[in-house]
Amino acid sequence: MSSLPSTLAEAAAQALCIANSQEKAEFSRLSARAWQEGTISGVGLAEIPSEPAREEHPVLVPPTEVPRRKVTQAAEGRIALLHALAHIELHAINLCWDIIARFARTPMPKGFYDDWVAIADDEARHHLLLCERLAQLGSYYGALPAHAGLWQGAEVTEHNLKARLAVVPMVLEARGLDVTPGIIVKLRAVKDFESAERLQIIYDDEISHVARGKHWFEYLCQQDGEDPIESWQNIILTLFKGRVRSPFNIEGRNQAGFPIDYYGPVADL
Repeated sequence: MSSLPSTLAEAAAQALCIANSQEKAEFSRLSARAWQEGTISGVGLAEIPSEPAREEHPVLVPPTEVPRRKVTQAAEGRIALLHALAHIELHAINLCWDIIARFARTPMPKGFYDDWVAIADDEARHHLLLCERLAQLGSYYGALPAHAGLWQGAEVTEHNLKARLAVVPMVLEARGLDVTPGIIVKLRAVKDFESAERLQIIYDDEISHVARGKHWFEYLCQQDGEDPIESWQNIILTLFKGRVRSPFNIEGRNQAGFPIDYYGPVADL
């Protein structure tokens, strides 16, 4: 395990440079604890890689080539589903550390860093929960091909913190709120209660992630004297060729304080 550096930005950069996913997750949890306990106390600055380090496996392929994720009594479909979700959670870990290190020069309150460190800790815990479940089912993260396009949201927002907040928590993670409850229902229907319980933990945490991302997006809008709904819609229409995809879990989004006033006008309803 890598040793902890003295600043948060350096810890973020170090996390991004760890290729093994479980080592990255464990380092993320240690770094989060060090920040929360004050062992790491300054934000600092650090050089970061253009994209996170990764191992040769999983092999990255276009979305259409990712194994099907149909939930059945047979383990194969559930393994494919959990593998895809573990890949998403690993991506989420990287996004958390990237936002901390990449935008460290942007003046933000300490609460911003507190929130993103806590979210990185959550995402690391989620990845480890899913890796553990894959092992229980006789598989492991890296055994199957995975989605190659997940880092695109980071690339198109790499120079704009407000856009990063608009896209990552308020589009990508909000999408998790839409789809996860249905997956939990399907897992329970085939009596995979262990996997369902782990996804319920992830879902509950995602509500707070969307809420915190929206809070800091609105903070930046306030600093710039912008209407947050109009600003968010303009960013989404600029960065996304299509419209925000339905169906929406309106209840879950409302729990996150993310009402339909935001996404309804730019949705494919």
